Amino acid sequence: MYLFFCNLSTIDSFYTTVIVPKLLYILSSGNDLVSFTQCFAQIYFFFLSACVEPLLLFVMGFDRYVAICQPLTYHQILNKNVCILIVVAIWISAFLNSFLFLHSLLKLPFNEVVSIQNFFCDAKDILRASSGSSQEFYVLIYVEIVLLGILPLFCNLLSYVRIIRVILHIKSKEGRRKTFSTCLSHLIVMIIYYSAGGLAYMMPFSDHTVIANQIISVFYTMVVPMINPLIYSLRNYEIISAFNRLLKIK
Repeated sequence: MYLFFCNLSTIDSFYTTVIVPKLLYILSSGNDLVSFTQCFAQIYFFFLSACVEPLLLFVMGFDRYVAICQPLTYHQILNKNVCILIVVAIWISAFLNSFLFLHSLLKLPFNEVVSIQNFFCDAKDILRASSGSSQEFYVLIYVEIVLLGILPLFCNLLSYVRIIRVILHIKSKEGRRKTFSTCLSHLIVMIIYYSAGGLAYMMPFSDHTVIANQIISVFYTMVVPMINPLIYSLRNYEIISAFNRLLKIK
């Protein structure tokens, strides 16, 4: 599980590293011009992060499912070699998938100067700013939504249905509480991630929703990666004690 935590922290760092430095430069210098090379490089690494995170959340949900529903075979199903192989496969597939996505995006026709109504280069804003459309790109978008959005979410929901059934059969109230607490952090992170991302990409685009889109983009690209480590750390006794001491000092 800590191997998956480490990769989740890494990908959360990717989000902010890809977006924040360029944003701070724009705010400090007042120069909001971004070259096409910089823009598409930002899209590639941002989409890489967006590919890895749902797959990691899916694997972490499967890890909790095996640990609670099949505890006796946990170390056989998810041993060290299998976990490393899963993580490597996730990163390789994300790199290849991001390259395919960027390759399809580069086929779209663009003017010499493109205006983006956002604080970073997002694929949906680039698509709106293009001077044409590509059927191949739209097909790819729908496939990505199914494979990286709907399918992992559906599998996680099925896992939690089985987990809740097992928890309800535990006779001890304290046992039910402790068992559910082992997957509570993952459940909270998953709800926040899918809610923010779904709202950002399902909201209709118009002149009236530009500010709302930017606020939601800030939330799922900066706030969510920041609070993920905090959510997982709240189960740590030392961190809870330090947080309580801080509140008492305040």
